[in-house]
Amino acid sequence: MLQMAGRMSALGTETAFEVLARANALAAQGRSIINLGIGQPDFPTPEHIVEAGRKALADGHHGYTPANGIPALRAAVAADLFRRHRVEVSPDLVLVVPGGKVTMFFAILMFGEPGVEILYPNPSFPIYESVIRFSGATPVPIPLHESAGFSFSAEEVLDKITPRTRLLIINSPANPTGGVVPRGEFDRLVAGLERHPQVAILSDEIYGEILYDGAEHTSLLGYPSIRDRVILLDGWSKTYAMTGWRLGYGVWPKALFGSAERLAINCHSCVNASAQFAGIAALEGPREPVHRMVKAFAERREMIVAALNALPGFRCARPGGAFYTFPNVTGTGFDARALQGKLLEEAGVATVAGTSFGEFGEGYLRFSYANSREAIGDAIERIRKLLGNLPARGAAR
Repeated sequence: MLQMAGRMSALGTETAFEVLARANALAAQGRSIINLGIGQPDFPTPEHIVEAGRKALADGHHGYTPANGIPALRAAVAADLFRRHRVEVSPDLVLVVPGGKVTMFFAILMFGEPGVEILYPNPSFPIYESVIRFSGATPVPIPLHESAGFSFSAEEVLDKITPRTRLLIINSPANPTGGVVPRGEFDRLVAGLERHPQVAILSDEIYGEILYDGAEHTSLLGYPSIRDRVILLDGWSKTYAMTGWRLGYGVWPKALFGSAERLAINCHSCVNASAQFAGIAALEGPREPVHRMVKAFAERREMIVAALNALPGFRCARPGGAFYTFPNVTGTGFDARALQGKLLEEAGVATVAGTSFGEFGEGYLRFSYANSREAIGDAIERIRKLLGNLPARGAAR
């Protein structure tokens, strides 16, 4: 009988993909399914980016690339970060990887081991907690509060730091809530972190260009006092509708870069050559496709927030970024997982239960508005009809 390592039992999953698989299975049976569960833009990758990938293949870029990424792409990343944040980044500290998850996986494995603690937001991207547990470290959740727009309290974060804390994970704009941490809260957090020089910070900024109402993104790279321990996670998937290209990057402190590069060499050797040339075209090309996509998301946000707030038992805060809403559904009387199942199986609407993103996600559902206005409107009507036909229930406790 085969016996796997015990740590495999600690490895979780990403429920959004399980929901997607079930939604696809129902669709294959002939059911009409509207997917508001999966977190990927419904726009095609802009044509100039696709053409750059094609040209790279036609030009013969078929072989291995440097483990840290081709020099032109790393230089383009550094230039883009200066354009957006006015921070100087050496291309030598940029590690190009196959997707955003790789940077978080490397960072957590680098610091996580039995006996140490890693702080992470909750509710949040489920892979944070999954990999923390896999590493052997103890996950310490930082509650995100609906009353604060799903931001954290800097004081609450700092109070959770102990001598065992090795890594702090931050995500703004956030998945699954769409919450954006105000600059003032970051200022207070960074001031407090100056008293804890042993704590590294993983700043997941993958949604940093999807913001609304004229908001400006705050990058932790912009704080000199902690710059030597900030690991920036970013990439192309969300901003440029390139989820399937599997292209991301990390900006690493100089003291950590060599270790991160060795992890890359041991893990995936290097990143697809043609995708990297496409990545250059994305960063150096016209911004209009990005602006057009964000404008469409902003219009959908207004629509879905108003519609969800009109549903019985729903209460929906207005997200400041990303393309998710995270309505409170306790008024329906169902827990999150049960309501997720009813909406998919009975109404044909795929959503993701808040508990898929951590214990503090109970009572919430994640809706992705990376779908057309027509599909969103149809989904809301299906939900309204389903709720109207259900027997009255007391609010969940």
